[in-house]
Amino acid sequence: MLGSTHGTLTTDSRRARVVACGEPPAPAVHSRAPGGDDLDVSGRPLHSTVPDLDRFFRPESVAVIGASDADGRPNTGITRQLMAWAERVGARLHPVHPTRPAVFGVPCFPSVADLPEPVDLAVLLVADPLPVIEELAEAKVRFAVAFASGFAETGEAGAAAQDRLAAAVARSGLRLLGPNTNLNAFEKIRDDLEGPAIALITQSGHQGRPVFTMQELGVRLSHWAPTGNEADLETADFLSYFAERPEVGAIACYVEGLKDGRAFLLAADRAARNGVPVVAIKVGRTETGARMAASHTGKLTGADAVVDAAMRQYGVIRVDGLDELQDTAALLARARRPLADGVVVYSISGGTGAHFSDLASEAGLTLPRLSDAKQAELHEWIPPYLNVANPIDNGGHPVGDWRGRKIIDAILADPSVGVLICPITGPFPPMSDKLAQDLVDAAEQTDKLVCVVWGSPVGTEDAYRTTLLGSSRVATFRTFANCITAVRAYLDHHRFTTAYRSPFEDAPRTPSPSFRKAQSLMRPGRRLSEHAAKQLLRAYGIRVPREQLVTSAAAAVRAAGLVGYPVVMKASGAQLAHKTELGLVKVGLTSASQVREAYRELTDIARYEGVALDGVLVCQMVERGVEMVVGVTHDPLFGPTVTVGLGGVLVEVLRDTAVRVPPFGEDQVRAMLGELRGRALLDGVRGGPAVDVEALVEVVLRVQRMALELDDELAELDINPLMVLPRGQGAVALDALAICR
Repeated sequence: MLGSTHGTLTTDSRRARVVACGEPPAPAVHSRAPGGDDLDVSGRPLHSTVPDLDRFFRPESVAVIGASDADGRPNTGITRQLMAWAERVGARLHPVHPTRPAVFGVPCFPSVADLPEPVDLAVLLVADPLPVIEELAEAKVRFAVAFASGFAETGEAGAAAQDRLAAAVARSGLRLLGPNTNLNAFEKIRDDLEGPAIALITQSGHQGRPVFTMQELGVRLSHWAPTGNEADLETADFLSYFAERPEVGAIACYVEGLKDGRAFLLAADRAARNGVPVVAIKVGRTETGARMAASHTGKLTGADAVVDAAMRQYGVIRVDGLDELQDTAALLARARRPLADGVVVYSISGGTGAHFSDLASEAGLTLPRLSDAKQAELHEWIPPYLNVANPIDNGGHPVGDWRGRKIIDAILADPSVGVLICPITGPFPPMSDKLAQDLVDAAEQTDKLVCVVWGSPVGTEDAYRTTLLGSSRVATFRTFANCITAVRAYLDHHRFTTAYRSPFEDAPRTPSPSFRKAQSLMRPGRRLSEHAAKQLLRAYGIRVPREQLVTSAAAAVRAAGLVGYPVVMKASGAQLAHKTELGLVKVGLTSASQVREAYRELTDIARYEGVALDGVLVCQMVERGVEMVVGVTHDPLFGPTVTVGLGGVLVEVLRDTAVRVPPFGEDQVRAMLGELRGRALLDGVRGGPAVDVEALVEVVLRVQRMALELDDELAELDINPLMVLPRGQGAVALDALAICR
């Protein structure tokens, strides 16, 4: 049973392109972090650290601090569960309590210092774990779990207490799970199930229950990590660890807030390189959801658009519901790699097939039209008046006899078919029973994915409970939507990992010559004028118009002659963010008299508005092209992010943008452009010429380099508009805003 009852290109090409534009690539010098990890140009690790959690999940010895066997005490039930868990994993358990000689008949020790042997794992059943941390460090305990609440999830005072706990843990050398965690890591996980398993990471224990319960339907679970407030061990640590485990077929995550966005991406990168699918619910899409997540775990939720883009960038499959989480993770964990992308819908009802096919096509699944030869073969068993092009309608009766299996085998034999989906909207014995058995038998004989949607709301039918759920090869769902979500994720994941190349492999290790030029232009804590911001762009090889900064009308006329008419004149000053609204831009000036008059008007308006100018820009007028916006902002979780979208005066109205987290390659830039609703404008509309997409891609890559190298100096960059000219003519940054840290 595979379902539940709920139914990059390399940057080598980029380097070559940079050389072609006149800027030599930075040498590939590898610096080393104190722990041995490579560092990028910003001094951040380029690889995730994989903690050795073997002794956490399979300890040889366990200490329970605050163990109890007194009636009515909360710690008593917890102690009993821990003792049962220790027995299952083969660990020796040592109760620790200052006043009890024994707990449940097991000798009890008064303190950590009195333990008879080194301990792998200490479970802290105490209200304040902080005083115990130093004792655990002296005893060389490797791991600890703190259940206590009242930390960052409660507000500022609790956050301060958690900071003190985290600092103590960092000094101690041990690794801590929690605080504000639970007993999920010590649940009884079945060891009689076979096949690839799901590893589960949750910040809310109750939200992992549906995935955990799937064991009763034959889906194997290998681990459950309830991370709680993540004062030390976090989602990224477990993600990196699970991505290296041979028994793990997929990782399912319920995430309320990320402690460290960069660490999460490094862990997701490790999973992508290993081909291990990661399916995640990340709450906080709305303001209310973000507020609730913060109150629960006390971490930043991040701007959801950035979270969504970052997950997509590293192949993390984001779903919304717990039912989607379990269905998608189960399918990805156990299904073989697809042999083709084509999906065929096969049913005993034309209406069912048409309905499902519409939904699948709308979701982006490929439903190939079967060849004439294949249709002729199917019509050997299916009446000729029924459609068998895809979707395939068998009319019902053929599934009740020997023809049913022949049809299924013929479909699966088609080389264009990678997935067969059979929606059974309700039980219709004996046909539905025979159909279910034929699908299960066929699935055992093929490497292709066979999915069944069992639509009956009852779910007690033998064909469902025994035949379908008893199969380890058929993916069974209860809803059309979950089936389509899971199949799309399955095909997308394998396409993604087949082409995946870690962006960290080619991330710059040393600053470029552009960085040294740019540093001299930065003004800490200040906004740069347009003129200064354009100098910053020039430093990174980004083209700007011919222009001169002048401080007199006479100089403006001379500059216009040098730049070439017609010209644009703009007031330039560090305080000016939106010049157009103040009337501080004059376009289409064609004579010396117009230039002189424009200079006077611009300086008069600036004086009236009380705006200090560093001068007036006399600029080349660039008209023909598509206006885009390219920018850099700083996300509190992920650091610098790069945005591209439709620009100009309507940028705030259209909000047609895409975002990525550096480092990324050319493939991701093209993917960003593909996400834009206005992407067709770049190819030319209504007879207009196609624009220079290659130049646009190059600008985004150069801005990314700037974002990485100036991470500590640059708070925000906004190139708007970036005029992308007709194909072969490049792109020009007509205006720019930069804010320094």
